[in-house]
Amino acid sequence: MEARAELRQVRISPRKVGIVLDLIRNKPVEIAFATLKNTPKSACEPLEKLLKSAVANAENNHNMDTSRLYVSEAFVGAGVTLKRIRPKDHGRAHRILKRTSNIVLVVKEAE
Repeated sequence: MEARAELRQVRISPRKVGIVLDLIRNKPVEIAFATLKNTPKSACEPLEKLLKSAVANAENNHNMDTSRLYVSEAFVGAGVTLKRIRPKDHGRAHRILKRTSNIVLVVKEAE
């Protein structure tokens, strides 16, 4: 049995989110929360909310024991890319790509 939570179109680059996801993958939920609290990365705040949501889904929708939960899967994909223009010299324009992320967290109960 597993519970999942998804977060779409987060205004953080998938590369930056992936660094933090590597820290909490396959860890118990308590350790994952502690890691997210004490890591100075901008991706930690939305990931902490997402982990809370996954734990709440496990508890309320699947009647799982929250003390035995661990992060079984955590992955990120690219969302919609916002394209912006930056003025440059001699009337030229350079493209700025503002990337977004789609994040999925899956928690399972330890055997």
